[in-house]
Amino acid sequence: RWGSRGDIKLGVNVTYSDINNTSMLVEVAHQKGNYVPELSFGTHFFQDLVESAIRYLPIYPDDPKITFNEKFLSTSPNILPDILPEFKNLADTIRVIDIPKTTDGLVLNIYMNSEVEEAIGMLSEPTTVLDATESQKEWPRISKVEKRDEDELWRWRLSMAEHIASQIDPERFGVKEFYVFGSTKNATARPVSDIDLLIHFDGTEKQRAELLNWFEGWRLCLSEINYLRTGYKTPGLLDVHLVSDDDIKNQRSFAVKIGAITDPARPLPMGKSKVRKMKNSD
Repeated sequence: RWGSRGDIKLGVNVTYSDINNTSMLVEVAHQKGNYVPELSFGTHFFQDLVESAIRYLPIYPDDPKITFNEKFLSTSPNILPDILPEFKNLADTIRVIDIPKTTDGLVLNIYMNSEVEEAIGMLSEPTTVLDATESQKEWPRISKVEKRDEDELWRWRLSMAEHIASQIDPERFGVKEFYVFGSTKNATARPVSDIDLLIHFDGTEKQRAELLNWFEGWRLCLSEINYLRTGYKTPGLLDVHLVSDDDIKNQRSFAVKIGAITDPARPLPMGKSKVRKMKNSD
């Protein structure tokens, strides 16, 4: 257990600053006779782990439902003497494994589900993990694994934009036209790209507020779906712009996208699902 004080049998005497750059702590509890050690989130400073997004996982290798490849950890080359020659005498106690070097370029990914209390670790090809707050100019090139799904990024977004347009009630919200533009329309969307929508609005202030609340629900919902699909977290996935008749007439703001000669916004049919429902009723 990390952070123990006093008896070394209770754990490793370290401070939080010694492990604060860790991605994950895994605590292994082997059964001895009829006794299994009681785990405590692997550390005495669990709250610090939560705040720093350091994941914690307990493993009980003697549980028949658990598969634990301990051989991989115990037989893979230990590079501790290479990176810290002055501490090579600790090689029997501390093991440092360069997983990509050991597995010909693969990395270890761990997926966890707290609701069902299950986790799986697997070796797979590396992918690029991005923080949605990074500047677009600083995004690294998409890896070959992500490249296969590059077309799916914009196709899914366009499909969602079309679905939202089909669900909107133009009369209720005072909407005259519904458009999509930007990376979704131009097939250049990345994992954290917004779905840019342009709405020709001609309603009241009450309708405007209701419309924005309606889009907010879609924005948060799509963000969660995108996270489950790609692993990329975003504050929201819709970027909605409202323009009026006057904006269009005077070519103000995003209204210039409507009917533009170059890179125009793409109109989407509204209320399509309602039309289908009426036809089915007939």
